[in-house]
Amino acid sequence: MVYLLKFTDERKNTLNQSNRLKKWRKASLGIWCGRFLSTIFITFMLTASVLPKFLFPEMAIPTLEQLGWPAKYLLLIGTIELVGTLLYSYSKTAIIGAILLTGLLGGALAAQLRVEAALFTHVLFSLYLGIFMWGGLWLRNPRLRTIINSFKE
Repeated sequence: MVYLLKFTDERKNTLNQSNRLKKWRKASLGIWCGRFLSTIFITFMLTASVLPKFLFPEMAIPTLEQLGWPAKYLLLIGTIELVGTLLYSYSKTAIIGAILLTGLLGGALAAQLRVEAALFTHVLFSLYLGIFMWGGLWLRNPRLRTIINSFKE
C-alpha cells in the first residue's frame, strides 16, 4: 500500500511537470517577446557589467574612477548587480530583482549626470536598460500587467 501511494505521488509530480512544460511551450507571443527582452537584459548585465567587475577589475576601475567612485566599491557594486540580475532571472523573485536593479540604474544615471557625460550614449543608457528590463518583465509576467493595469481606473 505504501509503495502504491509513493508511486502515485511520483506519477502526479511527473504529470505536473509535464503540464507545466506544455503550458510554458504554449505561451503567447507577448510572453515569448518578454522572455527574449529579459534574456537580452540578463545576458548584457552578466557579460558586460558583472563579469568585468569580478574577472577584469583593471578594466572596470578606471571607469569607476572617472565617475568619482573609489575602486574599493567595485566588488560591492558588482555584487549588487549580480544579486539583482539573478533575482530578476528567476520568475518568482523577478519583481524584487527589477526593483533592486532600478535603484542601481538610477544611481548610474545620476553618476553620469554628475560628471556631465554625453546624454544619449552615457546618461540615458541606464534608462534604455531599464526599459528593456521592465518591458521584458511586463510582457512575461501577467500578474505585473494586472497590477499596472489596475491603476488605470
